[in-house]
Amino acid sequence: MEYLEKLHDAVLNGDPATAVDITEKALGERIDPHILINEYMIRAMDEVGARFERFEYFIPQLLMSAKAMKGAMALIRPLLVGDGVDDTSICAVTGTVKGDVHDIGKNLLGALLEGGGFRLVDLGTNVSPEQFIDAVKENDAKLVCMSALLTTTMPGMKTTIDAFKEAGIRNDVIMLVGGAPVTQQFADEIGSDGYRDNASAGVVLAKELLGLGKNEFKTD
Repeated sequence: MEYLEKLHDAVLNGDPATAVDITEKALGERIDPHILINEYMIRAMDEVGARFERFEYFIPQLLMSAKAMKGAMALIRPLLVGDGVDDTSICAVTGTVKGDVHDIGKNLLGALLEGGGFRLVDLGTNVSPEQFIDAVKENDAKLVCMSALLTTTMPGMKTTIDAFKEAGIRNDVIMLVGGAPVTQQFADEIGSDGYRDNASAGVVLAKELLGLGKNEFKTD
C-alpha cells in the first residue's frame, strides 16, 4: 500500500485535506486503523516535533500538522469504538489555572497532544482545582497539564497539586506545568512531575513519563 505513505506526508506537511482523503480510502479498503495511527500518523508527528526542536518548523507548521492528524483521527475514532475496541488514546486534561485567562500556549499544547494521539479534555481558562479533579475522575485521565502566563496566578498550580493530594488521587496522574514565567525550579518546588519551556517538548516529556514509546497507543 504505497499510497499510505502519503498519509504520513500529509500530516508531516500539514495538509488536512489529503490526510482525510487518504484515511477515507484506507478505511474503505478495510485497513486496520491502528496501522494508520501508529505506522503513519504518529510517526509523522514525531518528525514534526523533531523538526520543531531543530528550528526547522515553527508554531504555524505545528498547528497545521496537528490539524491534519486531528482530521484523520475524526474518521478513525468512531470505527474503533464501533467495533468494540477501546479507544487507543490516553486522556489528557489541559487548562489555564484559576485567575488566568491566557490560552495560546495551552491551545498549542492541546493541538500537539491530540496530534500525538492523546484524547484531549480542554477545560479552557480560569480553571479551579475542583474542575481539574472532576475532569480527571470523569474521564479517567492519566495526564494533567496546567498553564499560567502571570506570576500572580502561578501559585494556582501548587494549589491544584495540593488539592489532588487531598483528594487522594495525586499518584494516579502525571501533572505537568508550563507557561512563560514558569521555571524548572518552580515546577520542582510545587511538586509537579515536570516542566518544559515549549509545547513540543512538553508532549515528548508527557510520553516519557507515561512510559509511552513510538507505538504508544497500539492495543494489539
